[in-house]
Amino acid sequence: MDETYAITVSLNLTGLKCPLPVLKARRQISQMKGGVLEVLADDPAAPLDFEHFCDTAGHRLVRNDAEGGIFTFHIEVAA
Repeated sequence: MDETYAITVSLNLTGLKCPLPVLKARRQISQMKGGVLEVLADDPAAPLDFEHFCDTAGHRLVRNDAEGGIFTFHIEVAA
């Protein structure tokens, strides 16, 4: 994927604890036909959870960073 891309869907999952952020993201991805899902989460386990989810589900984690206790994930959804 190019460095520039458009967010297809954005989910704010702050306030939810493991495993809910990944489960809700998985549900959203199942309704998508490609594109990029943006997820905001504040669960400390989220970075490892989303890395593992993307690796096992065939999606690509193109952004994984944190600012002010909020993690931002951009997931390129496999078509």
